[in-house]
Amino acid sequence: MNSVQRTKHLALWTGLWLITQAAAAFGPHYLWPGNSAATWLAVALTLATGWGMVRANILQILALDELQQRIQLESMGVTLGLTLIVGLAYSLLDTTNLIRHDAEISVLVIFMGLCYVANLLLAQRRYA
Repeated sequence: MNSVQRTKHLALWTGLWLITQAAAAFGPHYLWPGNSAATWLAVALTLATGWGMVRANILQILALDELQQRIQLESMGVTLGLTLIVGLAYSLLDTTNLIRHDAEISVLVIFMGLCYVANLLLAQRRYA
């Protein structure tokens, strides 16, 4: 497969993971209230499709040229580091009651996505 096909493959796995994530999050409330077996199955499917998405991401990166691989690696590395640092600080703010609300993982996921996109754009610009 070439990089365009790999990108489509990654998009498919990402879509499947998103659907299973939504099912696991909303199913217990709207589709199968009180059925913990269905929730366990939904979470297992989320993990399985998540693994498929990770594998598709690896294959997509391997299909890129060396410069694009470097850009991806740098963007992912910076994102990982910043997410770890900011995530732990965010958790400390919650556990020490310096913020009024509970630290929510969704805030960290949004931060991670924004950080990755920003780093990707900066790296693309730097190497262009």
